Amino acid sequence: MSEIADIGYGAQFADFYDRLFPGGPAVAATATFLAELHPGGDLPTLELGVGTGRIALPLADLVGPIVGVDSSPEMLDVLRASLAEQPRPVTPVHGDIRDYADDRRHGLIYCVCGTLSMLLDPAEQQQVLKVAAAHLAPGGTVVIETHNPNFAQMINQGRARDSFFVPYPAPDTGLLSYSTIDIDNRIWHLAHIWIDNGRSRIAQELSRLTMPEEVDGYAEQAGLTPAGRYSNWAGAEFSGQEPMYISVYRKGPA
Repeated sequence: MSEIADIGYGAQFADFYDRLFPGGPAVAATATFLAELHPGGDLPTLELGVGTGRIALPLADLVGPIVGVDSSPEMLDVLRASLAEQPRPVTPVHGDIRDYADDRRHGLIYCVCGTLSMLLDPAEQQQVLKVAAAHLAPGGTVVIETHNPNFAQMINQGRARDSFFVPYPAPDTGLLSYSTIDIDNRIWHLAHIWIDNGRSRIAQELSRLTMPEEVDGYAEQAGLTPAGRYSNWAGAEFSGQEPMYISVYRKGPA
């Protein structure tokens, strides 16, 4: 078996990822939104970048079997521990979302929480959409959620570098982030200090500032048709100013 390329995101974030992005109502809204896009029947669902299973676990209760692909062994270990505690029809797969292959066709394929933008090469982003289209059943749906470049620049207040702090409900807990935007190369670097009850952890991430129109182009080249763009999982229309955008694409009948 060839080695799976991994950027090390899970090695940094796995221990506290579910604290940064907790479950509850927000995840329930995401699962409901995605479930409504599933065409039904016994078609499985595919998540590209499943991580800890934050979305896949509640979604499986609504749509049935989900295959979750991720390059991070650490994130998949967290997912497997959750499945051992509460079994659900989610199958973790250690793989690369740029070249994942199986012999099934899926009714719903999704790649969310900025995963697409963690690929810094446009050709590799394009490949993810090709993988999705190749594994999608006729009439199926692909959903991509990633960062809005305009918002990333806005929170930096027009500066190349800035910092901000997000408090969390628990005592002495929050996220301090140092944000650097390289406009020329369209790279967003975030260095985080996660403070949990007074103790700190350090992690960082790189993202490519990916415009909605680019994702539309990837989808078109993969043979997918745009079916909607939203600013959140409640289905609000995307105005161009929100932190994230959600793009929905469909595959025509056979």
